[in-house]
Amino acid sequence: MPLYEHVFISRQDLSNTQAEGLVEHFGGVVTDNGGKVVDTEYWGVKTMAYKINKNRKGHYAFMRTDAPAEAVQEMERLMRLHDDVMRVLTIKVDEHEEGPSIQMQKRDERGDRRERRP
Repeated sequence: MPLYEHVFISRQDLSNTQAEGLVEHFGGVVTDNGGKVVDTEYWGVKTMAYKINKNRKGHYAFMRTDAPAEAVQEMERLMRLHDDVMRVLTIKVDEHEEGPSIQMQKRDERGDRRERRP
């Protein structure tokens, strides 16, 4: 089955448990349609670059799935209909990376950036 990575942003006025409940809910949609949720991460509340639906911040969540296209389409359809979900991004990948995503890694674990010029 194809491998996918999903990031979605939910409204800022939700509690952390409600936002994490959305991840479980949409993961259940994938499993009910014959897919498998490989990994989920809750990234927390982050400030966005621009306002979406009068919100300046949002709860970010990340999912890695191994699912048929029909399951992903159904999950995205339900996300678009859900009032608490503001944005969804789904990417088809060749393979899932091991370990936590770049958002969950500590700044010192990411490796050195290039040196600043004087």
